[in-house]
Amino acid sequence: MACCCKEEEQENTDLFAPLSCPDASPPSPPSLILSPMNSNFKALSSADLLQSILERLPPRDLARSTCVCRLWRTVASDRAMHERAFAGPWGVKRVVGMPSSTAFWRYSSLTRFAISHRLVKGDTVAGLALKYSVQVIDIKRLNNMMSDHGIYSRQRLLIPIAKSELLLGATCYIELDEHARREVAVLYLDGGPSDPSICQAGNSMSEMDRRKKKIVDSVRRSLHVDDGTAEYYLSVANGDPRAAMMQYSEDLRWEQQSPYM
Repeated sequence: MACCCKEEEQENTDLFAPLSCPDASPPSPPSLILSPMNSNFKALSSADLLQSILERLPPRDLARSTCVCRLWRTVASDRAMHERAFAGPWGVKRVVGMPSSTAFWRYSSLTRFAISHRLVKGDTVAGLALKYSVQVIDIKRLNNMMSDHGIYSRQRLLIPIAKSELLLGATCYIELDEHARREVAVLYLDGGPSDPSICQAGNSMSEMDRRKKKIVDSVRRSLHVDDGTAEYYLSVANGDPRAAMMQYSEDLRWEQQSPYM
């Protein structure tokens, strides 16, 4: 009996040996966290260095960086930086015009671009779909058309881009189409827009813009944040103010619970 007890005592001692070993290496430090709340953040206090880093980010991450601090917001809000992040993945040479909201830049998908086709006698939706190798339903959806008869009341149609090669080295124009009721970067295969006022850079604020601004102001006042942060959370929530505020509360709760903050 005494031998068994000694063997059991020895086994228990071996189990706890690594915990009491003086030569055991200390636990590895946590991963380096770059945050305004610690000293590592000072490494990015230079605007030039910060710009060289932020310009490598995709559009959505570039939008998030505007919420970090005032310096980051100043650098990341530069229009040229937004344009590079938006146009870079598709090889677009230049994007002319200013969108009604900075949320436009955050989603650099192929659906943000469209071809402008000026309608002529004999054009049909089916014929244009065949010509540009796209689906009829996609043309209708992009142009907010319920039926093929809508083509007769318009001077042009926006055509979805099926091949991204069309955008290589191209110049696109940000436009808010009155029929499609959406803002897209328009590619003109035959040159450029015939109407100089078609770009939205200097246009007066439309009713849709005023409505958006009211929503942004409401969310900004409710969350006690700046316009950029309010616009970001509205874009994440697809324009739903209640969902935007819930998402902001979740992010704020996560930051408060994070051991590195």
